[in-house]
Amino acid sequence: MRYRHLTTVTLALGVVLLVDVLRVFLPAVITIFGQAASTPAELLGAFAFGWFLLALAAPALIRRVGARPVTLVAAVLLVVARLAVNGQPGGRLQLWLATAGLLAGLVWLAGAAAGTDRPVPGLALGLAVGAVLHTVLDTYRSAFFGDWPAWLAAVGVAGLFLAGQARPAPPAGTGGVRSWLLAGPALLLAGMVALSPAVARTAMSYQFGLLRSDPADEVGVATVPLFGPAPLAVAVGGFLLAALAPPRRGAWRWLGPVALVGGAVLVALGRGELLLPAVLLTAVGLGACLASAGAADGRGDDGADQARTPVPDGAGQDPARAAGGAADPARGGGDGQDPARAAGRRGYAAVAGMLVFAVAAVAYYSAYDLGHPNAGVPVAVAVLVAAVALARRPTPGPARSPLPPVWTAATAAVVTLLAAVASDELLSATNRDGPPETVRVAAYNVRMGFGMDGRFDPDALARAVAGADVVALSEVDRGWLLNGGHDTLDLLAERLDMPYVFAPAADPLWGDAVLSRWPLDAARTRPLPAVGAPTGAQALGVTVNFSGGVRLAVVATHLQPPPGEDPVVQARAVADFAVRYAAGRPLVVAGDLNTEPGDPAFTEFTRAGLVDALAAARPLPTSPADTPRQQIDHVFVTPDLAAGDAAAPPGTASDHLPVAVTLTLPPA
Repeated sequence: MRYRHLTTVTLALGVVLLVDVLRVFLPAVITIFGQAASTPAELLGAFAFGWFLLALAAPALIRRVGARPVTLVAAVLLVVARLAVNGQPGGRLQLWLATAGLLAGLVWLAGAAAGTDRPVPGLALGLAVGAVLHTVLDTYRSAFFGDWPAWLAAVGVAGLFLAGQARPAPPAGTGGVRSWLLAGPALLLAGMVALSPAVARTAMSYQFGLLRSDPADEVGVATVPLFGPAPLAVAVGGFLLAALAPPRRGAWRWLGPVALVGGAVLVALGRGELLLPAVLLTAVGLGACLASAGAADGRGDDGADQARTPVPDGAGQDPARAAGGAADPARGGGDGQDPARAAGRRGYAAVAGMLVFAVAAVAYYSAYDLGHPNAGVPVAVAVLVAAVALARRPTPGPARSPLPPVWTAATAAVVTLLAAVASDELLSATNRDGPPETVRVAAYNVRMGFGMDGRFDPDALARAVAGADVVALSEVDRGWLLNGGHDTLDLLAERLDMPYVFAPAADPLWGDAVLSRWPLDAARTRPLPAVGAPTGAQALGVTVNFSGGVRLAVVATHLQPPPGEDPVVQARAVADFAVRYAAGRPLVVAGDLNTEPGDPAFTEFTRAGLVDALAAARPLPTSPADTPRQQIDHVFVTPDLAAGDAAAPPGTASDHLPVAVTLTLPPA
């Protein structure tokens, strides 16, 4: 393998490993180091950010010891930590293993930056391969989790990465600072929007859902999509083509930055129907900006064109430069600069870019605990990327990419499309057997799919509500990077074989849902008054069609009061909405209501004429799941629905217990 191919592939594999570690580390901070809302967001952010800050010491260590030994040791630790996480999927040991893997990955990234001045092909390929793997695994199982075939593949990937890392690096020029500075922001935008299969599927479920309903009723809701995450194939192909092809010149060079910022603005608007164009624009724009930054880096840090001629591995290298140590300044890098100093600048740029990743991620997601505006965060990151890409014009003749742009992009697009089709299941419901006499309804706050031990386990969630015919879900995550980029709703719906309707609360990717074994229609959603709570709330109304004129109105919600207060205002809004939505039909209101029997908010539902369907089984505490003390998850029904067999099955797949009750339907 030629050295330029080896460098690109090794860098790409390292990026895949680093992203995989981040998908474990970020949710572990929330669910293991902290306990979501019970731990101050400032403390969670400080813990997460501190490890990125610690990595600032890496370039100084590399300058003193040398790039090769530091990078190789960090690569070994990254692989060991990532593989070790597989044996501990949950608990504090997982947190510390993921933390060790993150720190090792950041040190490795700084070392890779010190020895590589043309990183764009490797960075772009790594982000694309990571997206393809996440699609193959249906956003759930990490690349290193499963039975022995998965372990065998994992060891093979790790071995290839380490073998490539052990090879002597080719001599690097003095450019590359801009490209490495964009590594962190590119990772953030790719994971949040551009190259996320969960976001692509959610975008399709807003645009091309299969719900049979009047179009006016579907505004703001998402249903089972027709083509799943298939648009990701276009996003991955467009991203790679833009990143690997020669960048545009003249006025055309503005197209990529404009597309990137435009996509980020669509994300900031927070509307589900804008997610699909946001994904495509952000992907192509991000690739074009990386290409522009890489081409501008060809001038070196002093603006002079670099004229490096590739040489075989180890041939004609200055040993000091190959080791990443201090080289003789008189030798220069072809443009009179000290190569060791240039390597250090690239290392600091890579770590600084990851600091941007950490700051932006904390700023965006902590808003749902602290209440500050966050819509501008992706826009600000996109503007930063665009500004770096436009800051300097590309060289007249930048080095040819080690990967053929069209062939690489087309291959990645085809593989992504096949993975999307193979990993997606088309869910359908039927009422051909006629209306049942009874229906079992469950309500479950799934905490984004994470259990009390921090384990993401959709199989355990499915077992917790097994036997239910209609399920109302709260705290449903459909692609937050903070939680690993999983589409929790799709994973749970596939395991239950139940179609769904989803309504956003905090943003288009986080909210509430209803799943049913029978067809759903007439979906409507209503935002609830915030009353000072930082996280948004809504009420989702759907109608279950049992055929034969038998209908059941279901309203799913998750009341979000400010800490220490009763959600009486939101409860009144939900009760009013539910009664009007049902329009005389049998009605169920279910969800995490954050109120207990006898509280003012609880009374709002009984005042509206609803009945506590769990009354016969009380006290029925549901939170916290390991030692339940609070009765805050409820099912209310109209008096024409007879309730029985109420229960809160024990388990720790979430921080709440589900509640379930069997309802006898009135005749048509």
